[in-house]
Amino acid sequence: MPLFDARTGRVLLTIGVVVAAVAFAYAARRMLVAFLFSIFFAYLVDPVVCYTQRWFKGSRGKAIAAVYVAFLLVLVILGFLVGPRLAAEGEHLAQSLPDMFQKLSSGQIAWSLGRQHGWSYETQLRIQHFLAEHQNELSNWAKQFATRLVTLVRSSWWLVLIPILGVFFLKDGAKFAEGALDLLERRRQRAFLDAVLRDINVMLAHFIRAQLVLAVLSSIVYTIGLLAMRLPYAVALGAIGGALEFIPVVGPLTAFLLIVFVALVTGYKHLLLVILFLGIWRGVQDYVTAPRIMGRQTELHPLAALFGVLVGAEVGGVIGVYLSIPIMASVRIVWRHWRTYMERSQPTIVPPGVSPPAGLSA
Repeated sequence: MPLFDARTGRVLLTIGVVVAAVAFAYAARRMLVAFLFSIFFAYLVDPVVCYTQRWFKGSRGKAIAAVYVAFLLVLVILGFLVGPRLAAEGEHLAQSLPDMFQKLSSGQIAWSLGRQHGWSYETQLRIQHFLAEHQNELSNWAKQFATRLVTLVRSSWWLVLIPILGVFFLKDGAKFAEGALDLLERRRQRAFLDAVLRDINVMLAHFIRAQLVLAVLSSIVYTIGLLAMRLPYAVALGAIGGALEFIPVVGPLTAFLLIVFVALVTGYKHLLLVILFLGIWRGVQDYVTAPRIMGRQTELHPLAALFGVLVGAEVGGVIGVYLSIPIMASVRIVWRHWRTYMERSQPTIVPPGVSPPAGLSA
């Protein structure tokens, strides 16, 4: 009797292929992430390319070139309009952050806030002692934040690579999908993969464009609101807040803490007004604008989304957090179609004496 039968061999081979694929994906995760962001960028630009393609008699290559040139011109114009102030505030904020954090961790901030708000000496002293006692924890948090920020800055070369790779996905994305389908011979397997790819395509397209709309909207609201309240570094904080909107769960919380931290250490007199503004906007964004713009395309349970965010943070840091939601949504789509595929693959049992349905053998 052979040690392994044919079915056991196929199962072991499948497990080996999956393990090898996961190991390869983990080893090449940085480059794979760059490709993923290139796909996201292609989803973002594709509607504009399809619309522009009509002006060039169906030439997709010319349409892509025209869209890239137009986007470059828009970036240049925005750079001239808001670039100088944004760069100046960002540079000054980056230089001031170490001193701001030192005031917080040493407890000096308690005395300046106490003078502004009329706190008693005992209250100021207790807050100062509390901050001083937790100085190590604050320092460790700051180091972790700085490390993640440096890692993100080192990945800035993706800003050049992603649009370049995006050209290939924009031009030949449909061919890549057709090539994947051609690898399968059985009609049922092709139908399964085709359904998965179509649903993932719809989900990713909607998710990426909705995320961009939410981020731009947040940046505008943050900037206008903080400028109206005359908070220092309003333009830089508005841009940072909009960029952090791309990161699920963690991004909005980080933006809230950063803005409140800057208001604290700069001695801003209307701190409660800033907190109220941020709280109201968070409620509007989470319960009004995001549900309407995002819709139900991802259809993830909050617990599943939180699990994906935590795992993404452990595996890929900030980038992993951002990719967690679309990856979890894609896994859900694959699992849903796989269950349907397996249910349809089960043989139909016909009771004795009952005629089988048309198309089934007795």
